[in-house]
Amino acid sequence: MLGYKALREVAVWVQMDSSMEVRFTYHPKGDAANFQSKSQISNPEKANTLTFIASGLDVGSTYEYKLVDANYKLLDKGEFSTQEQWQYRKDPPNFSFLIGSCTYVNDTAYDRPGEPYGKGLEIFSAMLEKDAEAMLWLGDNIYLRPADWDSRSGIYYRYSHYKSQPALQEFWKNFHHYAIWDDHDYGPNDANRSFVNKDITLEAFKDFWANPNYGLNSNAEGITGMFSYNDVDFFLLDNRSFRTPNERESGERFILGDEQIAWLIDALVSSKARFKIVAVGGQLLNTAALYENHSTFAEERQKIIELIEEEQIKNVVFLSGDRHKTELSKYVGENDFTIYDFTSSPLSSTSYNSIEEPNTLRVEGTHYGEQNFGMLTFEGSWKERVLVLQTFDKNGELIWTHKIKAK
Repeated sequence: MLGYKALREVAVWVQMDSSMEVRFTYHPKGDAANFQSKSQISNPEKANTLTFIASGLDVGSTYEYKLVDANYKLLDKGEFSTQEQWQYRKDPPNFSFLIGSCTYVNDTAYDRPGEPYGKGLEIFSAMLEKDAEAMLWLGDNIYLRPADWDSRSGIYYRYSHYKSQPALQEFWKNFHHYAIWDDHDYGPNDANRSFVNKDITLEAFKDFWANPNYGLNSNAEGITGMFSYNDVDFFLLDNRSFRTPNERESGERFILGDEQIAWLIDALVSSKARFKIVAVGGQLLNTAALYENHSTFAEERQKIIELIEEEQIKNVVFLSGDRHKTELSKYVGENDFTIYDFTSSPLSSTSYNSIEEPNTLRVEGTHYGEQNFGMLTFEGSWKERVLVLQTFDKNGELIWTHKIKAK
């Protein structure tokens, strides 16, 4: 799997069937003599996962790589490229990201009896056909089962089962991947900071994804992070590690917590990006106080909106998953100040049509209650930058488009 992609380095992730030495070599495309090589031994305690960092790369360049065993037998090969150095030179490149959430892969021995909750992985074939550079997973990526979340072996089994699906292999290799989590990656349904095995699920998340960074502080607690891609900054939030129980009535109630919100606002204020994309597992803007929407934590929701508006941070778009349906919400404040929330769900899980839900901020025509995926396309000159939001059905057919002009 291709992980994060920077100007001068790229992450390449691999999982082996057993413990073995793996050598990773890479070189500029067409120049095999000028290669670099690194080796690691896969560890069964980490489900034999390895993340190689191809470093010392040239900007805007394409590389070929190989994975071989200790006897130099070819295990796999592919290509990756670095980001382009456009700053102070020309307009930013046009590019696209795929997005989605709620990927349930059926596993009969551990699933509930009855109709399968997973609806197949054919959607990833349609996604492969899209002209995109990366995929941002918006949570509920693996769906831990009751037989999984109470043990390290169960948690690592669930990730391995998900990552090894034949229908996903080309998908892993053809896009760069970034991820956040939601409850079903973190622990049980609606899990919060009390989950006893959250350190194990955090370790597994780091072992199976290849984000460029994790955690807010020196303890690196949680999955909070940030990365830049061309002229866009992406902020990855953790809606589980610090979350108080939904049912708690005494003391403060929050999802993100003051420290994470303070970091987010600082980072947004500091960002010079044309668009600022904030990924979080659950919906922020939906006004219906249902399930785990942020409206059920109304005080914190209002605090986030007010801080963004008070600081006049323009071109902020939240991305969310969780809800097994897709919709776009738009908040409009004073002087036409706007914040968006693009909910994209589900990829392969059971879907729900909740168009009757009283979300007063829903953009008309954007609700879709079947399997789908989203795409963000950033295009145009620096001064006339446009973000194109699109939703596609499981066959890759366009459902709706909404354009946002940078202000």
